[in-house]
This record gives sequence, structure tokens and C-alpha cells, in this order.
Amino acid sequence: MSTSNSQQPLVGHSLGNRIEQTLHTSTGWLMRHQTPEGFWVGMVETNSCMEAEWLLAAHILGTSLPIESGLIRTLFDRQRPDGSWDIYPGAPEGDINSTVEVYAALQATGHSVTRPEMRRARDWILAHGGLRNVRVFTRYWLAMIGVWPWRHTANLPPEIIRLPLWAPFNIYQFAQWARATLVPLAVLSARRPVWPLPGNSRLEELFPEGYERFDFAIPAKQARPFSIEWLFQGIDTLLHGAQTLGVMPGRENSIKLCLEWMLRHQDADGAWGGIQPPWIYGLIALRHEGYALTHPVLERGLAALSAHWSYERNGGRHIQATDSAVWDTLFSVLALSEIGHRVPETPAMARALRWLLDHQVLVPGDWSVTAPTLPPGGWAFERANNSYPDVDDTALALLILSQIRRDCGALRQEVEQAIERAVRWVLGMQSKSGGWAAFDRDNTKSIISAIPFCNFGEALDPPSADVTAHVLEALGSLGYTAEHPAIRRALAFLRAEQESDGSWFGRWGVNHIYGTGAVLPALRALGQSMEAPDVRSAAQWLLRRQNPDGGWGESCASYMVKDARGRGESTPSQTAWALLALIAAGGADVTEAIAAGVEYLTSTCTAEGTWDELAYTGTGFPGYGVGARVDLDDPDLFEKLQQGAELSRGFMIGYNMYRHYFPMLALARARECLGSRAHPQHEATRGGGARPCA
Repeated sequence: MSTSNSQQPLVGHSLGNRIEQTLHTSTGWLMRHQTPEGFWVGMVETNSCMEAEWLLAAHILGTSLPIESGLIRTLFDRQRPDGSWDIYPGAPEGDINSTVEVYAALQATGHSVTRPEMRRARDWILAHGGLRNVRVFTRYWLAMIGVWPWRHTANLPPEIIRLPLWAPFNIYQFAQWARATLVPLAVLSARRPVWPLPGNSRLEELFPEGYERFDFAIPAKQARPFSIEWLFQGIDTLLHGAQTLGVMPGRENSIKLCLEWMLRHQDADGAWGGIQPPWIYGLIALRHEGYALTHPVLERGLAALSAHWSYERNGGRHIQATDSAVWDTLFSVLALSEIGHRVPETPAMARALRWLLDHQVLVPGDWSVTAPTLPPGGWAFERANNSYPDVDDTALALLILSQIRRDCGALRQEVEQAIERAVRWVLGMQSKSGGWAAFDRDNTKSIISAIPFCNFGEALDPPSADVTAHVLEALGSLGYTAEHPAIRRALAFLRAEQESDGSWFGRWGVNHIYGTGAVLPALRALGQSMEAPDVRSAAQWLLRRQNPDGGWGESCASYMVKDARGRGESTPSQTAWALLALIAAGGADVTEAIAAGVEYLTSTCTAEGTWDELAYTGTGFPGYGVGARVDLDDPDLFEKLQQGAELSRGFMIGYNMYRHYFPMLALARARECLGSRAHPQHEATRGGGARPCA
């Protein structure tokens, strides 16, 4: 094992000084970027469907967006040389869905098909199978603009809102994001509205053999004969037939219930569900049902777009898929806390703590439908989303509050109450498997993912190793031990989830570096042996993945390509995750790798005190459908998922503050591990046996 801080430092003064200097300058950068209200938030980058769909929505709603010109510039700037648009930077090829949606959006805004960028996009689409391979969501958009017949889209009957909780297709059996999205889409699916493109274009140029000869009935989700998917496709056809004939008793009342559900779920900032899809479909559905653009619900929904949901970069305008204010603030406070900043002495910490305490969700949300007796107490990911607090944010909040609870001045009693509420809520959200999911417990009915609607990202929210690990690290920091029944079950879940190569899958971050970077600190926080075979196997896996420059990187392609696990160009965030894992693992065999990783982070910090990171290291959906890891050795996987390393069913995210607070956090822990500086005040804040490299 490595020496503790009381022994000889393991690195020279030069590296130790660079750690301190980097922490000093990066702290300055963080302080300068705190909002007056007390929170931090970075841009959330995703694919070009965000901008394209809002341009299409403006066409459908009959309004113009003040940011339209900026959105169009962004789309042209992000076009790949081959004419396509992709899911993440560095993807091996473009994405058919993004490219088709952008192409349609540019036509909706008056761009000629003869423009060079449009010609390149059209050529790429035709060379990649044309429209026959587009996903369900893209087909809905094409249906709304009169290109794809509604009768050949996945049918979403609004009657689903009436199904009892025990029914397999009750909306609360779907993941939070799918549930919030399918309700407005069910209204549109029932009404089958069409808002034609300018000149009544049906994108005929994308049908080289003729529009009328195209097989629109080809399913978006291929199914083998007599499989469950095949059965559901037959049911889908029957539903469309009944709808065409008008044989849908009680339909108007079902639509009314859907609209009422949507109105109840609008967020305080005007969006829905804290994410783009239910927000944009909700506006369209309500507008079609007679709500005027001047109605307060629609006014708030549209106003949010020009507020914190969009941002400017390089003269263009980007639209975020979500708002990461709570998440970014929590990690920023954690980094500052582990560097040694305290609430009484640091005004930025005091403001952030006040803001965070004010954002604990104290009202029941959708989660309470399946847990009706559980009192609320979580935190959401976004700043205005009371319906969907998540376990991951709540675990992180608990980790922070456990560190500052003894030194938060007049807020001590309020902090203790917040901890009590959050612990009770988190423990109540544990799934039967022993793990924790993001938004719901036991959201694991795989039959959901077999219906035609679910050929996108993930339809389910099962427990994951990374969320479970964050909960365990927080509970360990609060003093809970492995003797607690909930923790025993969770540890068993984590060990069952470990891959044969020693790593852990990353559900919400890219990918095995993220999962492993979450699990090892959790095991240490609970006092688990760092000499155990599972820990040493994970540490060795990370050592084998370290790049020659000292950093670590992993491409989004690792969600489909097994050999890509833990491999890719070094990034600040992924290097930090690897360091957090190795620091927790400890041992003489990892010291040199930790020092090299620290060298990478200190040498790549900019003069302004931050890091550059172009890669997307956040994960929305891997594109598996079931929400959990899959067997990448399955020879039929590509056929089943209809995606490769381009992740056409996936949704990848670039969280712009990951590049900043994760390196800060890793360097703060590394200075103890490497013996570069004793920090008694910091030592006093870490609970549950979580001291690194002991």
C-alpha cells in the first residue's frame, strides 16, 4: 500500500506545487463563473436534432423564433464534410435521423434544395438507405410535416393514460423521460395533424424511385416472425385500423386526460420534464388542441427557450436538451469542499449551500405513484423540475452535506433536516435488486421495450452501477456501514455488475471509466478491503487503459464496440474519473499512474484556470432500449438494435463543466494520496473511512 500523508511524500515538490497552483487558478475560474443567485451551470451540448426540431416546431406552431438565424448558423457549422450530422464529435459516421431532421428543418425555414449544403446532405441520405432506416421519432416529425403517413407511424393510443397501475403498459411502467414524452405524442398520434412544408414539399427528392412507390409500412423496429416485437407490430396495425374507422370509444375523454396530465406537469420555468422532447411535443399538442400562443402555458413554454435553455457560441445559437444547474452546482461545491473551502469563510460556498437547500424537492412527484407512502426529500437535476427528482443528484447532495454539516454555521439545523429527508427518500427508492436507478424504483419491465414506439434510446430506468455507487459513497460518508441491510444488498448488486475485465459499465457517463470511477470510491467509503480481488482487478484494468500522455479517454463508441472500452484520446473529465478510482484503490502499483495522471491534468490546465474538452463524456441513452448494459459479444446485436458505433439510437451529451470540476476534485484528492500536502482540515471532512490511499 502507498504511504499515508504523515510519511514521506511520494512525489517531488515540483508536482506538488503544480497541483496547488492548478487548484488555485481553477478555483479562481470557478468563483468567477458562479451566478449571483449562487449556482453554477454549464452548457449542455448534444446533437443537432435539438436545433432542427425547434425550427420544425416553429413552423408547426406558426411562429418565428427570435433565435432562428443563430440556430440555422449552428446547423450549417456542424455539418460534417460528407454532408451528414452526427450524434457525438468524432463519431465514425453521421446519423441518418439527425441528418434527415436537419434537412427537413432547413427546408421549413426556406433553404433551397439546390444549396450546396443541402445537396451534400441529400446525397449522404440517399447513400445511406434513404428514409427507410429512420427511427420512430423522426417518423413522427415527418408525419407532422406531411411526408410520412401517420397510419405508418408507431401508434400511441391516448387510452394508455387510463390503464391501471398494475397494467404492463401503464405510463408509470415507462422510464420518466419516455413517460413524459409519450403523453403529448399520444394526443398527436390520435389527431394525426399535418402542417405541410413550404410549397407543399414532401421531400420528394429523397425518394429517387418515386414518393408513391416508397414502402412507408416498413417498421422502424425490425422484428423476427412470431417474436413478441412481431406480435406488437400486428397490434399496432390493428390499432391504426380501428383509429381510421373511428372505432375508439371514449377517445375524446382520453385526450382530455392526457392534456390535463400535461398541464399538471409543466415545470416552473415553462418546460416539461426537465428535457426537450416532452416540452416541444407538449407545446405542439396543446397548440393543436386550441391553446393560443398567448395562453400563459404556451407563453411560458416558448419564453423558456430564449432564456436558460439556449446559449450562444461562435456566433451561432445552440439549444440544450436539459438544464444541469443542480448537478453542476453540487459537483462544484464538492470540489471546493475537498480543496478546503468552508461555508463560514467562503461566501461562494454559503451562497451555493443556500441555493441548494432551497432546491430540495419537498413535494411528491411521479415517483410517488409507485411509492405512495414515501415522503419526498430528493433533488432534481435541473433548477425547475419538481416532478422528477433523481437519486443521483440526491446522493451527491448527501455526500456534500456530510462534509459540511459540522461547519455550516447558522444553517446547521437546516442541513441536518435536509440530510434526514434525503436519506429516508433514497433508502425508500432502492430497487428489489439492491441497486438504485435514476428516477424510479423497479422500473424494469422489459416487455415495455418491445413495443414499436420504443426504438429510441431507452424506455426503462433500471438500477445501474454508477448511481448505486454514488448512493453508497454518500451513505458511507454519513457513517453507514456494510452491516446495514440496504447497503449489503447494494454491495451484492455492484459485485454482480462487475465486468469480466474488472471494469464497471457507465450508464450515465462514458463509459467504463465512468462506472469504475464511481464504484471504487464507494467501496472505500464503506470500508471495503482495497486488497480484494475485485478492486485490484478494476485498478489493473485502469492501468492498462492509461494513455502515453498520462491521461485516460474513452469514446462513445464503447457502447457498441467492446474493444473501445476505456480507449480513446485523453480527456480531462475521464482522466479525473480514472484518478478518483485509483486514488481510492490505493497501493504501490498505482502510484506512478496517479502521478502521471496528475501531470496530465496540471499540464493541460489553461492560463484561465480551466480545461478544454471537445469530446462528449456524458450519456443520455446508449441506445439499448432496455436501459441496462447488453452483451456486446452477441453476434446479432447490431441487427437487434439497428445501430453501430455511430449510436443512431443513442443520445450522448457534452456537459461543459465536467472538464472543470472533475479535474479539480481529482487533484484535491491526489494531493493527499501522493503526499504532496497534508491538509488536516480536509481530512476532518471526509467520513465513513473514505480517506484516499490509506
